[in-house]
Amino acid sequence: MTEVHGYADERFAPVRKTFEASFEKRGEIGASVAVSLEGEMVVDLWGGYRDAARSRPWESDTIVNVYSTTKTMAALCLLLLADRGEVDLYAPVARYWPEFAQNGKERVEVRHFLSHSAGLAGLDEAFSGADIYDWDRVVDALARQAPWWEPGTASGYHAMTQGHLIGEVVRRVTGRTLGTFFREDIAAPLGADFHIGVAPVDFHRIGELVSEGGNLARELGGGNSLAARTFGNFSPGPDAPASAAWRQAEIPAANGHGNARSVARVQSVVANLGSAFGVELMSEAGARRVFDEQTNGQDLVLGLPLRFGLGYGLNSKEVPLGPNPHIAFWAGWGGSLVVVDQDARMCIAYVMNRMAKSLVGDVRGFSLLKAAYEAIGA
Repeated sequence: MTEVHGYADERFAPVRKTFEASFEKRGEIGASVAVSLEGEMVVDLWGGYRDAARSRPWESDTIVNVYSTTKTMAALCLLLLADRGEVDLYAPVARYWPEFAQNGKERVEVRHFLSHSAGLAGLDEAFSGADIYDWDRVVDALARQAPWWEPGTASGYHAMTQGHLIGEVVRRVTGRTLGTFFREDIAAPLGADFHIGVAPVDFHRIGELVSEGGNLARELGGGNSLAARTFGNFSPGPDAPASAAWRQAEIPAANGHGNARSVARVQSVVANLGSAFGVELMSEAGARRVFDEQTNGQDLVLGLPLRFGLGYGLNSKEVPLGPNPHIAFWAGWGGSLVVVDQDARMCIAYVMNRMAKSLVGDVRGFSLLKAAYEAIGA
Protein backbone atom coordinates (compact mmCIF):
# COMPACT_ATOMS: atom_id res chain seq x y z
CA MET A 1 0.00 0.00 0.00
CA THR A 2 1.25 3.49 -0.90
CA GLU A 3 2.16 5.52 2.15
CA VAL A 4 0.26 8.78 2.49
CA HIS A 5 1.85 11.70 4.37
CA GLY A 6 0.52 14.87 5.92
CA TYR A 7 -2.54 15.36 8.05
CA ALA A 8 -6.32 15.37 7.90
CA ASP A 9 -8.68 16.54 10.61
CA GLU A 10 -10.51 13.59 12.11
CA ARG A 11 -13.75 14.90 10.67
CA PHE A 12 -12.25 14.61 7.17
CA ALA A 13 -11.28 10.94 7.44
CA PRO A 14 -13.36 10.18 4.28
CA VAL A 15 -10.97 12.36 2.27
CA ARG A 16 -7.91 10.49 3.54
CA LYS A 17 -9.59 7.15 2.84
CA THR A 18 -10.53 8.18 -0.69
CA PHE A 19 -7.06 9.56 -1.37
CA GLU A 20 -5.43 6.33 -0.22
CA ALA A 21 -7.82 4.32 -2.39
CA SER A 22 -6.81 6.34 -5.46
CA PHE A 23 -3.34 4.80 -5.37
CA GLU A 24 -4.68 1.27 -5.07
CA LYS A 25 -7.69 1.46 -7.38
CA ARG A 26 -7.27 4.39 -9.79
CA GLY A 27 -3.67 4.12 -10.90
CA GLU A 28 -2.42 7.17 -9.05
CA ILE A 29 1.36 7.69 -9.23
CA GLY A 30 1.93 10.84 -7.20
CA ALA A 31 -0.58 13.35 -5.92
CA SER A 32 -1.68 15.77 -3.23
CA VAL A 33 -5.02 16.91 -1.85
CA ALA A 34 -5.88 19.82 0.40
CA VAL A 35 -9.10 21.10 1.95
CA SER A 36 -9.69 24.35 3.79
CA LEU A 37 -12.72 25.21 5.89
CA GLU A 38 -13.52 28.74 6.99
CA GLY A 39 -10.09 29.91 5.90
CA GLU A 40 -8.03 27.27 7.71
CA MET A 41 -6.46 24.07 6.36
CA VAL A 42 -8.14 20.87 7.55
CA VAL A 43 -6.59 18.44 5.04
CA ASP A 44 -3.05 18.49 3.62
CA LEU A 45 -2.06 15.08 2.22
CA TRP A 46 0.45 13.85 -0.32
CA GLY A 47 1.86 10.52 -1.42
CA GLY A 48 3.30 8.34 -4.15
CA TYR A 49 6.08 9.22 -6.55
CA ARG A 50 6.99 12.22 -8.64
CA ASP A 51 8.36 10.23 -11.58
CA ALA A 52 7.11 7.51 -13.92
CA ALA A 53 9.82 5.12 -12.73
CA ARG A 54 8.52 5.47 -9.16
CA SER A 55 12.04 6.07 -7.90
CA ARG A 56 11.61 9.53 -6.34
CA PRO A 57 8.96 10.05 -3.66
CA TRP A 58 6.43 12.87 -3.86
CA GLU A 59 7.58 15.20 -1.08
CA SER A 60 5.80 17.86 0.94
CA ASP A 61 7.24 20.56 -1.33
CA THR A 62 6.85 18.76 -4.68
CA ILE A 63 5.19 20.95 -7.30
CA VAL A 64 3.87 20.10 -10.77
CA ASN A 65 2.41 21.85 -13.78
CA VAL A 66 -1.34 22.06 -13.11
CA TYR A 67 -2.30 23.29 -16.60
CA SER A 68 -5.66 25.10 -16.63
CA THR A 69 -6.10 25.21 -12.88
CA THR A 70 -3.67 28.11 -13.40
CA LYS A 71 -6.55 30.05 -14.95
CA THR A 72 -8.15 30.54 -11.52
CA MET A 73 -4.94 32.25 -10.36
CA ALA A 74 -4.90 34.57 -13.37
CA ALA A 75 -8.58 35.37 -12.85
CA LEU A 76 -7.97 36.21 -9.20
CA CYS A 77 -5.34 38.77 -10.23
CA LEU A 78 -7.91 40.64 -12.30
CA LEU A 79 -10.61 40.28 -9.63
CA LEU A 80 -8.22 41.73 -7.05
CA LEU A 81 -7.48 44.74 -9.26
CA ALA A 82 -11.22 45.22 -9.75
CA ASP A 83 -11.76 45.04 -5.99
CA ARG A 84 -9.12 47.74 -5.53
CA GLY A 85 -10.89 49.95 -8.07
CA GLU A 86 -8.04 49.81 -10.57
CA VAL A 87 -9.96 47.89 -13.25
CA ASP A 88 -13.60 48.09 -14.31
CA LEU A 89 -14.55 44.60 -15.48
CA TYR A 90 -17.43 46.03 -17.52
CA ALA A 91 -15.25 48.58 -19.32
CA PRO A 92 -13.94 48.09 -22.87
CA VAL A 93 -10.57 46.38 -22.93
CA ALA A 94 -9.31 49.25 -25.08
CA ARG A 95 -9.50 51.58 -22.06
CA TYR A 96 -6.46 49.77 -20.68
CA TRP A 97 -4.99 48.29 -23.87
CA PRO A 98 -5.68 50.74 -26.72
CA GLU A 99 -4.08 48.59 -29.44
CA PHE A 100 -6.68 45.88 -28.74
CA ALA A 101 -9.42 47.91 -30.48
CA GLN A 102 -8.86 46.36 -33.92
CA ASN A 103 -10.91 44.10 -36.18
CA GLY A 104 -14.26 44.57 -34.47
CA LYS A 105 -13.03 44.34 -30.87
CA GLU A 106 -13.76 47.93 -29.85
CA ARG A 107 -16.66 46.82 -27.64
CA VAL A 108 -15.06 43.73 -26.11
CA GLU A 109 -15.15 44.17 -22.34
CA VAL A 110 -12.68 42.95 -19.72
CA ARG A 111 -15.30 40.58 -18.30
CA HIS A 112 -15.43 38.73 -21.61
CA PHE A 113 -11.86 37.54 -20.99
CA LEU A 114 -12.93 36.06 -17.65
CA SER A 115 -15.86 34.15 -19.17
CA HIS A 116 -14.14 32.83 -22.32
CA SER A 117 -16.63 34.84 -24.37
CA ALA A 118 -14.32 37.30 -26.17
CA GLY A 119 -14.29 35.19 -29.34
CA LEU A 120 -10.50 34.85 -29.13
CA ALA A 121 -10.11 31.15 -28.37
CA GLY A 122 -7.22 30.90 -30.81
CA LEU A 123 -5.14 32.70 -33.38
CA ASP A 124 -5.29 32.65 -37.17
CA GLU A 125 -1.60 33.52 -37.41
CA ALA A 126 0.71 30.54 -37.58
CA PHE A 127 2.75 30.03 -34.42
CA SER A 128 5.59 27.62 -33.80
CA GLY A 129 5.98 25.89 -30.46
CA ALA A 130 8.67 28.34 -29.33
CA ASP A 131 6.62 31.44 -30.23
CA ILE A 132 4.41 30.91 -27.21
CA TYR A 133 7.27 32.12 -25.01
CA ASP A 134 7.38 35.53 -26.72
CA TRP A 135 4.83 37.54 -24.71
CA ASP A 136 4.87 40.62 -26.94
CA ARG A 137 4.42 38.61 -30.12
CA VAL A 138 1.43 36.76 -28.66
CA VAL A 139 -0.38 39.83 -27.33
CA ASP A 140 0.30 41.79 -30.52
CA ALA A 141 -1.27 38.94 -32.49
CA LEU A 142 -4.26 38.89 -30.13
CA ALA A 143 -4.68 42.65 -30.62
CA ARG A 144 -4.84 42.11 -34.40
CA GLN A 145 -7.02 38.99 -34.27
CA ALA A 146 -10.67 39.23 -35.33
CA PRO A 147 -13.15 37.43 -33.04
CA TRP A 148 -14.30 34.01 -34.16
CA TRP A 149 -17.84 34.77 -32.92
CA GLU A 150 -19.69 37.79 -31.58
CA PRO A 151 -18.07 38.65 -28.25
CA GLY A 152 -20.26 38.24 -25.18
CA THR A 153 -22.81 35.96 -26.83
CA ALA A 154 -21.38 32.58 -25.83
CA SER A 155 -18.38 30.97 -24.20
CA GLY A 156 -15.75 29.18 -26.25
CA TYR A 157 -12.93 27.90 -24.10
CA HIS A 158 -9.87 30.16 -24.46
CA ALA A 159 -7.54 27.29 -23.61
CA MET A 160 -4.20 29.01 -24.22
CA THR A 161 -5.11 32.61 -24.98
CA GLN A 162 -7.04 33.55 -21.83
CA GLY A 163 -3.93 34.00 -19.72
CA HIS A 164 -2.27 36.37 -22.18
CA LEU A 165 -5.48 38.39 -22.54
CA ILE A 166 -5.89 38.77 -18.78
CA GLY A 167 -2.16 39.19 -18.29
CA GLU A 168 -1.84 42.07 -20.73
CA VAL A 169 -4.58 44.00 -18.92
CA VAL A 170 -2.75 43.37 -15.64
CA ARG A 171 0.53 44.54 -17.21
CA ARG A 172 -1.01 47.72 -18.65
CA VAL A 173 -2.63 48.64 -15.34
CA THR A 174 0.16 47.71 -12.90
CA GLY A 175 3.32 47.87 -14.99
CA ARG A 176 4.10 44.33 -13.80
CA THR A 177 3.76 40.99 -15.54
CA LEU A 178 0.93 38.81 -14.29
CA GLY A 179 3.40 36.33 -12.82
CA THR A 180 5.11 39.08 -10.84
CA PHE A 181 1.82 40.63 -9.69
CA PHE A 182 0.55 37.22 -8.62
CA ARG A 183 3.73 36.44 -6.71
CA GLU A 184 3.95 39.78 -4.93
CA ASP A 185 0.30 40.59 -4.23
CA ILE A 186 -1.29 37.15 -3.81
CA ALA A 187 1.09 34.24 -3.32
CA ALA A 188 3.53 35.97 -0.95
CA PRO A 189 0.91 37.39 1.46
CA LEU A 190 -0.82 34.00 1.62
CA GLY A 191 2.38 31.95 1.87
CA ALA A 192 1.41 29.99 -1.24
CA ASP A 193 4.07 27.97 -3.08
CA PHE A 194 2.48 28.52 -6.49
CA HIS A 195 4.39 29.90 -9.45
CA ILE A 196 3.47 31.34 -12.84
CA GLY A 197 7.03 31.24 -14.10
CA VAL A 198 9.29 28.95 -12.05
CA ALA A 199 12.81 30.02 -11.08
CA PRO A 200 15.53 27.48 -11.99
CA VAL A 201 16.37 27.10 -8.30
CA ASP A 202 13.03 25.30 -7.90
CA PHE A 203 13.33 22.97 -10.90
CA HIS A 204 14.52 20.08 -8.73
CA ARG A 205 11.14 20.05 -6.93
CA ILE A 206 9.04 19.68 -10.09
CA GLY A 207 7.34 16.34 -10.57
CA GLU A 208 7.31 14.55 -13.91
CA LEU A 209 4.00 14.56 -15.74
CA VAL A 210 3.08 11.07 -16.94
CA SER A 211 0.78 11.28 -19.96
CA GLU A 212 -1.71 8.77 -21.30
CA GLY A 213 -1.42 10.37 -24.72
CA GLY A 214 -4.28 11.52 -26.93
CA ASN A 215 -4.89 14.42 -29.30
CA LEU A 216 -7.21 17.05 -27.85
CA ALA A 217 -8.01 18.72 -31.16
CA ARG A 218 -9.00 15.42 -32.74
CA GLU A 219 -10.96 14.21 -29.71
CA LEU A 220 -12.90 17.48 -29.49
CA GLY A 221 -13.87 17.66 -33.14
CA GLY A 222 -10.93 17.68 -35.55
CA GLY A 223 -11.02 19.16 -39.03
CA ASN A 224 -11.68 22.90 -39.06
CA SER A 225 -13.81 22.88 -35.93
CA LEU A 226 -13.39 25.59 -33.31
CA ALA A 227 -11.76 23.00 -31.06
CA ALA A 228 -9.24 22.03 -33.72
CA ARG A 229 -8.44 25.68 -34.40
CA THR A 230 -8.14 26.38 -30.69
CA PHE A 231 -5.84 23.49 -29.84
CA GLY A 232 -4.15 22.95 -33.21
CA ASN A 233 -2.26 26.26 -33.35
CA PHE A 234 -0.54 28.21 -30.61
CA SER A 235 0.11 25.17 -28.46
CA PRO A 236 3.38 23.64 -27.27
CA GLY A 237 4.59 20.15 -28.11
CA PRO A 238 4.02 17.25 -25.71
CA ASP A 239 7.52 17.53 -24.26
CA ALA A 240 7.30 21.26 -23.55
CA PRO A 241 6.39 21.02 -19.83
CA ALA A 242 9.72 19.34 -19.08
CA SER A 243 11.70 22.14 -20.72
CA ALA A 244 13.33 25.07 -18.95
CA ALA A 245 11.71 27.46 -21.45
CA TRP A 246 8.18 26.33 -20.52
CA ARG A 247 8.85 26.32 -16.80
CA GLN A 248 10.32 29.83 -16.72
CA ALA A 249 7.81 31.42 -19.10
CA GLU A 250 4.62 33.11 -18.00
CA ILE A 251 1.71 31.33 -19.66
CA PRO A 252 -1.09 32.20 -17.22
CA ALA A 253 -3.62 29.91 -18.88
CA ALA A 254 -1.57 26.76 -18.59
CA ASN A 255 1.87 26.67 -16.96
CA GLY A 256 1.29 27.38 -13.28
CA HIS A 257 3.24 25.07 -10.95
CA GLY A 258 2.10 24.16 -7.47
CA ASN A 259 0.61 21.46 -5.29
CA ALA A 260 -2.79 21.04 -3.68
CA ARG A 261 -1.72 22.96 -0.58
CA SER A 262 -0.66 26.02 -2.57
CA VAL A 263 -3.75 25.95 -4.78
CA ALA A 264 -5.97 25.78 -1.71
CA ARG A 265 -4.07 28.54 0.12
CA VAL A 266 -4.80 30.91 -2.75
CA GLN A 267 -8.33 29.88 -3.67
CA SER A 268 -9.48 29.71 -0.05
CA VAL A 269 -9.68 33.51 -0.31
CA VAL A 270 -12.56 33.09 -2.76
CA ALA A 271 -14.22 30.34 -0.70
CA ASN A 272 -13.98 32.32 2.55
CA LEU A 273 -15.26 35.60 1.14
CA GLY A 274 -12.03 37.50 0.77
CA SER A 275 -9.81 36.32 3.61
CA ALA A 276 -7.95 33.16 4.59
CA PHE A 277 -5.14 32.08 6.89
CA GLY A 278 -5.29 35.38 8.73
CA VAL A 279 -4.89 37.47 5.56
CA GLU A 280 -7.62 39.77 4.26
CA LEU A 281 -6.84 39.92 0.57
CA MET A 282 -10.05 41.38 -0.82
CA SER A 283 -13.53 42.48 0.21
CA GLU A 284 -16.46 40.12 0.58
CA ALA A 285 -18.15 41.84 -2.36
CA GLY A 286 -15.03 41.32 -4.45
CA ALA A 287 -15.02 37.59 -3.70
CA ARG A 288 -18.73 37.25 -4.42
CA ARG A 289 -18.26 38.71 -7.92
CA VAL A 290 -17.07 35.28 -9.03
CA PHE A 291 -20.77 34.38 -9.25
CA ASP A 292 -21.80 37.20 -11.60
CA GLU A 293 -23.09 34.92 -14.36
CA GLN A 294 -21.76 35.82 -17.80
CA THR A 295 -22.69 32.89 -20.03
CA ASN A 296 -24.84 29.78 -19.70
CA GLY A 297 -25.05 27.26 -22.53
CA GLN A 298 -23.03 24.95 -24.72
CA ASP A 299 -19.40 25.99 -24.88
CA LEU A 300 -18.47 26.48 -28.54
CA VAL A 301 -15.05 24.86 -28.15
CA LEU A 302 -15.56 22.13 -25.56
CA GLY A 303 -19.07 21.17 -26.68
CA LEU A 304 -20.16 20.94 -23.03
CA PRO A 305 -23.00 22.77 -21.29
CA LEU A 306 -21.14 25.26 -19.09
CA ARG A 307 -22.11 28.19 -16.92
CA PHE A 308 -19.39 30.80 -16.45
CA GLY A 309 -19.11 33.56 -13.89
CA LEU A 310 -16.16 35.91 -13.65
CA GLY A 311 -13.14 33.64 -14.03
CA TYR A 312 -14.65 30.35 -12.89
CA GLY A 313 -17.13 27.71 -14.02
CA LEU A 314 -20.26 27.71 -11.87
CA ASN A 315 -22.33 24.93 -10.36
CA SER A 316 -25.24 23.90 -12.58
CA LYS A 317 -27.70 21.07 -13.18
CA GLU A 318 -25.64 20.01 -16.18
CA VAL A 319 -22.32 20.08 -14.27
CA PRO A 320 -23.27 19.44 -10.62
CA LEU A 321 -20.35 19.84 -8.21
CA GLY A 322 -22.08 19.92 -4.86
CA PRO A 323 -25.27 20.65 -2.94
CA ASN A 324 -24.88 24.43 -2.58
CA PRO A 325 -25.72 27.18 -5.07
CA HIS A 326 -22.52 29.20 -4.64
CA ILE A 327 -19.94 26.70 -5.89
CA ALA A 328 -17.29 27.69 -8.44
CA PHE A 329 -14.57 25.58 -9.98
CA TRP A 330 -12.08 24.91 -12.68
CA ALA A 331 -9.85 22.01 -13.62
CA GLY A 332 -6.65 21.37 -15.50
CA TRP A 333 -5.86 19.04 -18.36
CA GLY A 334 -5.00 15.64 -16.92
CA GLY A 335 -7.09 15.92 -13.76
CA SER A 336 -6.06 18.74 -11.40
CA LEU A 337 -9.07 20.42 -9.81
CA VAL A 338 -10.05 23.27 -7.51
CA VAL A 339 -13.54 23.86 -6.15
CA VAL A 340 -14.62 26.78 -3.95
CA ASP A 341 -17.89 26.70 -2.02
CA GLN A 342 -18.81 30.05 -0.49
CA ASP A 343 -21.88 28.63 1.26
CA ALA A 344 -19.80 26.02 3.11
CA ARG A 345 -16.71 28.29 3.23
CA MET A 346 -14.78 25.30 1.86
CA CYS A 347 -12.07 24.91 -0.78
CA ILE A 348 -10.96 21.55 -2.20
CA ALA A 349 -7.80 21.22 -4.32
CA TYR A 350 -6.29 18.18 -6.01
CA VAL A 351 -3.01 18.00 -7.96
CA MET A 352 -1.37 14.94 -9.51
CA ASN A 353 1.24 13.85 -12.04
CA ARG A 354 -0.52 10.99 -13.85
CA MET A 355 -2.33 12.71 -16.67
CA ALA A 356 -5.75 11.35 -17.55
CA LYS A 357 -7.07 12.13 -21.03
CA SER A 358 -9.82 14.36 -19.68
CA LEU A 359 -9.56 18.11 -20.25
CA VAL A 360 -12.00 19.19 -17.53
CA GLY A 361 -11.63 17.09 -14.39
CA ASP A 362 -11.22 13.41 -13.62
CA VAL A 363 -12.82 10.77 -11.39
CA ARG A 364 -9.93 10.99 -8.91
CA GLY A 365 -10.53 14.65 -8.13
CA PHE A 366 -14.30 14.35 -8.14
CA SER A 367 -14.12 11.39 -5.75
CA LEU A 368 -12.18 13.55 -3.31
CA LEU A 369 -14.72 16.33 -3.75
CA LYS A 370 -17.53 13.92 -2.91
CA ALA A 371 -15.60 12.73 0.18
CA ALA A 372 -15.15 16.33 1.38
CA TYR A 373 -18.88 16.94 1.22
CA GLU A 374 -19.48 13.64 3.00
CA ALA A 375 -17.17 14.88 5.75
CA ILE A 376 -19.25 17.99 6.38
CA GLY A 377 -22.50 16.06 6.18
CA ALA A 378 -23.67 17.42 2.85
